[in-house]
Amino acid sequence: MEIILRETIDNLGQAGQVVKVANGYARNYLLPKKLAYLATPGNLKVIEFERQSLLRKDAKHQEDAEKLRQTLDAVEITIRRKVGEQNALYGAVTNGDVADELEKKGFQIEKRKIQMEDHIKTVGEFPIPIRLFKDVIAHVKLKVEAETEA
Repeated sequence: MEIILRETIDNLGQAGQVVKVANGYARNYLLPKKLAYLATPGNLKVIEFERQSLLRKDAKHQEDAEKLRQTLDAVEITIRRKVGEQNALYGAVTNGDVADELEKKGFQIEKRKIQMEDHIKTVGEFPIPIRLFKDVIAHVKLKVEAETEA
């Protein structure tokens, strides 16, 4: 089924793009959530008007993301975990843990935007990339330390 995307969807396409998807994906997910239109001549005209609005909205989001990136680049978070031999953690540090720590500092970042290559399983310092917008990536400094017993 051919549809016109109203919003950019990862691994599918950009807003305003005509793409082919499975019928069920379109009928059960994209169309009910108003993420897409059916590809008809009338809808192609409608999406052209929306594209102009989307360009203005994207410019605003890009500007906001740049400001947030400058702030996040200076942020440093520390996570303490129990460690075993050779400074190996008993549990891994995940992007959810990083999102929780950022929330404690007042930043509302979705954990899916935190792009860790793999879970952290050792003590040390790590740069954590956070995708804020299309080409705007912030790097938060993460320190993983051994939990001290009281």
